[in-house]
Amino acid sequence: ACFSLLPSPPVIKKKVCRSCPNAALIRWESGNTNPVDSYTVELGEISRERSETAVTESIVGIPTYESIIQLLSGRSYLIYVRAVNIGGPSERSDPVIIYTTGGTLFHLNEETAHPSLAISEDGFTMFYGDEYTELNDITLSDNAFSRCVAIMGELIPIRGKHYWEVEVEEHTEYRIGVAYEDTQRNGYLGANNTSWCMRHVMTPSRHKYEFLHNGSTPDIRITMHPKRIGVSLDYETGKLAFFNTDLSQHIYTYKCHFLHYVHPCFALEKPGALTVHNGIEAPEYITFS
Repeated sequence: ACFSLLPSPPVIKKKVCRSCPNAALIRWESGNTNPVDSYTVELGEISRERSETAVTESIVGIPTYESIIQLLSGRSYLIYVRAVNIGGPSERSDPVIIYTTGGTLFHLNEETAHPSLAISEDGFTMFYGDEYTELNDITLSDNAFSRCVAIMGELIPIRGKHYWEVEVEEHTEYRIGVAYEDTQRNGYLGANNTSWCMRHVMTPSRHKYEFLHNGSTPDIRITMHPKRIGVSLDYETGKLAFFNTDLSQHIYTYKCHFLHYVHPCFALEKPGALTVHNGIEAPEYITFS
């Protein structure tokens, strides 16, 4: 009676799946009492012509609970997972729909947020009110920033090109960039060799822009103050670039060899707000060259 040994279908963890223009990371949990030898991911493209989606590709023999799948950009896919053991494959999981039409999509990870930060309900705007929360009043999670009023976005674990934008007010003082998972939570973004960021502060005489990594910076004079900053990340060429999107203007590029995947990171130096826009396509003027 082999049928009783069949595994039950896995459950795709939709909230932690990721996509970018040419790939997706699918994660699931097993939920099985019967042993599982491996998993199979099945995918089919959703097209306007055909209402039902035929599975066109299967990736078999996956030993873990996640898989990175190369996809074509500008498409929509329906993706399922099956568990497999000696009795055969399980039924399909409920599907997840993946779009490769926009840019990279990530959410802010509230577990990393400094206690002075409040996050909007949609999870894309951070507010630093007039009160700086003294840390001795609260217990802090190990993962939270304790000095810099900062937050990390979720890890971007897919190689290739990524793009997002950050909306700022003219007088907002901020740090925007990327950091490794293990960047120090009791230090400042850009002050160590595990984070790279663009910093804006107001001095009595001018707007000051710095590009920080390990604390050192070239002083960049920017005549038009960006209200929306484009950030492009290319793992292959090791480039992290910043743009003034209103003017289609390149501001600065870091050339760095990323040893690990990075998280987007954001900080407010004074009370204010930042809004992250992602899942959008990089404008044509943004070259990753």
